[in-house]
Amino acid sequence: MIGRLHVVTDAAGGAAALDAVRAALAGGTPVVQVRTKVGSDRERLAFAREVVLLCRAAGAQCIVNDRVDLALAARADGTHVGADDLPVEVVRRIAGPTHLIGGTARDPDRAAALVAAGADYLGVGPAFATSTKDGLPDPIGPAGVAAVAAAVRVPVIAIGGVTALRVEALRAAGAHGVAVVSAVSAAPDPAAAARELLVALDGTP
Repeated sequence: MIGRLHVVTDAAGGAAALDAVRAALAGGTPVVQVRTKVGSDRERLAFAREVVLLCRAAGAQCIVNDRVDLALAARADGTHVGADDLPVEVVRRIAGPTHLIGGTARDPDRAAALVAAGADYLGVGPAFATSTKDGLPDPIGPAGVAAVAAAVRVPVIAIGGVTALRVEALRAAGAHGVAVVSAVSAAPDPAAAARELLVALDGTP
């Protein structure tokens, strides 16, 4: 079973992002998603490897967004693919049966298709409005998350504008967990922010 709290790294990577990962892991974060959008492939691989090592030391899972090649090269636990990335079934053929694979969905039909293709969990959203990523569609709200959760039997991870105060509504909608970026990385105390989210998710930091 995948962890309930996914902390997604800042897309720029670098030392500040690694510091945020360290703090998030110190706060008990069970899953870190590596999302890098800048730099060469060598630089992005080096960053992913650093995050994998930090996660290993903390007993956490590490998932690389978009790039199964970088995930495998860094020896991450899994890959999360979006609508414009390689299809889930292709990633499964490349990565093998034990590699965790996540897909991105915002409606029940897409969610069911991803699960049928081999997705182990789904990232669903944006649940709420967010400025973390450009070009996102309109938020689907807890009702949209609930519609997806009711259609599949894999963990649903709600993403987009998630805060500790919004976790209860998302859990009530059927979300297994949440993924956050700025709620932890931009917090004055990222470790404390992670603990607050974990308490909201399941009552234990």
